[in-house]
Amino acid sequence: MAPNRIQTLIETIYSVVYGLINDNVGPVAKSFFPYVFTLFTFILISNVIGLVPYSFTVTSHLIVTFSLALMTFIAINLICIREHGINILSLFLPPGSSMFLALLLVPIELVSYIFRPISLSVRLFANMMAGHTLLKVIAGFAWTMMLAGGGLLIAHTIPLIILVVLMLLELGVAVIQAYVFTILTCIYLNDAIHLH
Repeated sequence: MAPNRIQTLIETIYSVVYGLINDNVGPVAKSFFPYVFTLFTFILISNVIGLVPYSFTVTSHLIVTFSLALMTFIAINLICIREHGINILSLFLPPGSSMFLALLLVPIELVSYIFRPISLSVRLFANMMAGHTLLKVIAGFAWTMMLAGGGLLIAHTIPLIILVVLMLLELGVAVIQAYVFTILTCIYLNDAIHLH
């Protein structure tokens, strides 16, 4: 029995996410695959649904992306504490550093570690919001030109052609942003399991 297109698409997504977590974290992270797969699928579907006219893009709101990033951040910290206990503090001080260098590195590493969920969420939110806002502005511009009539009625096809090209670009951005969020989650998970 040959698989249909939807089954092929789901199997492709499954193998991409499996390869992503296996390449970045290793075989020890197979137990975290359901979470990473669900995260990727949710973000991808939310991003693509936002491309449908008159639909709502969930990931273009900071509260949603920050909730996803914070949930991931808390889970990764709990995994790190479970795996390494108090040795989690070694994330903030590279091995072999001098005491003088530690006074400089520890605050920098701590701040960068705390800002991980913020940067993760703002990256997804900003890309989704900017792209979808641009699409809505160009669609509104084409609609206004069409309603104006006359020569603008014929010229409104130019923004419509640009809109089609931008829709294809936004489809690529939607997939890439889901991939970036997921790969950063895998990298943070690798840090939590292996401590650098």
